[in-house]
Formats: sequence, C-alpha cells, structure tokens
Amino acid sequence: MSICPKNKSSKARRDKRRANWKMGATNLVKCSQCGALMMPHRVCKSCGSYNKKEIVAVD
Repeated sequence: MSICPKNKSSKARRDKRRANWKMGATNLVKCSQCGALMMPHRVCKSCGSYNKKEIVAVD
C-alpha cells in the first residue's frame, strides 16, 4: 500500500525538493608520474600509469 497525500503539492513546493539535484564539477587530481590532471582512481590517459606503475603502454 502506498501513502495517500491529504493535499496536492504545488509545483513550487515540488520543484524546491528537486533544486538540489544539479550536477557538480568533476574532481580532478594530478598524476603522480606526469603531473597531468586526471580523475582519481583511474589510469592516467596521458602516461598510462596508475599508483606509480605503468599499466597501459601509451605511444
């Protein structure tokens, strides 16, 4: 059984709840090998290293 609201929620009240759903900026960190900006906990796209070890060979 679902809840049954007693009164209708206005559009303004409904949209106030959804106001905080905006997307934030991505968090970037410096690569420990080359110093390029990259997403944390991912292989660096410029040098192919992760946790100071080469994972992917990049040309």
